[in-house]
Amino acid sequence: MLSFLSRILEFESQPEGSGDNKTCEVELWDCSGDFKFESCWPAFMKDSCGVVIIFNPDVPTHLKEIETWYSMFISSQGLLDNQCLLIAHHKPGSEVEDKRLPLASHLSRLPLIHSNVEEEPEDVRQSFCRYLGNVVNTMSESREREEMSIIT
Repeated sequence: MLSFLSRILEFESQPEGSGDNKTCEVELWDCSGDFKFESCWPAFMKDSCGVVIIFNPDVPTHLKEIETWYSMFISSQGLLDNQCLLIAHHKPGSEVEDKRLPLASHLSRLPLIHSNVEEEPEDVRQSFCRYLGNVVNTMSESREREEMSIIT
């Protein structure tokens, strides 16, 4: 028997900047990033349109693990940079002196936000809505290219 922890959150959203102002259905699959569940990750990745990696920048191993997560969830799926979002989540009471993180060059191209839900929940929500808009736009552009290739 295979057992693992997974949380799936489904909701509707009106992504910022998606052009058509329609709502879209969103599924967030939390795969925990725990390597003991790595065998389950391919199921999470199937048909994914975007990836959000949330990490604690105060944990040194997380900065290294981001590279593995990038390889597994982003690079292997052929996702574009704008279909990805890095969230450096700061726990209450942690001090963020300099918001620059020592990320590898391929990771520094990805959108990065610093979150502190207790102090700036609206900033996090707005950044996430912009990210969803980027994903929706990328999906629409891809669909249009595919339709044009069929027509021509």
